[in-house]
Amino acid sequence: MSTASRAWIKPVIAAVAVAAIGIGAYATVSKREVAPQLTFLSIKGDKITPDSLKGKVVMVNFWATDCATCIKEMPDMVATYNKYKPQGLEFVAVAMSYDRPDYVVNYTETRQLPFKVALDVDGSAAKAYGNVSMTPTTFVIGKDGKILKRYLGEPDFPALHKLLDASLKG
Repeated sequence: MSTASRAWIKPVIAAVAVAAIGIGAYATVSKREVAPQLTFLSIKGDKITPDSLKGKVVMVNFWATDCATCIKEMPDMVATYNKYKPQGLEFVAVAMSYDRPDYVVNYTETRQLPFKVALDVDGSAAKAYGNVSMTPTTFVIGKDGKILKRYLGEPDFPALHKLLDASLKG
């Protein structure tokens, strides 16, 4: 086969590669993972059930009182919650199993956290969310119960706000 007769090979390979990437991206978006159906226990003793969160946009934030990044991001998490709560955002801050409950309660009360704070005493919530071990880790869950985004470390708050704007309208 001459070089001239093989000229069509590279464009065909490129087109196939682009199509495969597009199909892979579509599959990733269309097959978003369903959030675990857990009941959280708040520090006030209230149960936060899957039914109470159903049909809502929810942020689940795994954090710890000894995590510098968690402490740094918390004022922005509070501001984000306060901004989007009127539109229906729910927020559950889940303290890691190694965090002392008295530290969590003290931090929550002294900072007057306005959202639900839960304890993951046995680590089952972190395990259900994919063995979360790094804090902070934040999940944004859509009204359909599927995970829209997972943030490892502090979120890009402008991007998070765009995601919340779009999700809360839909």
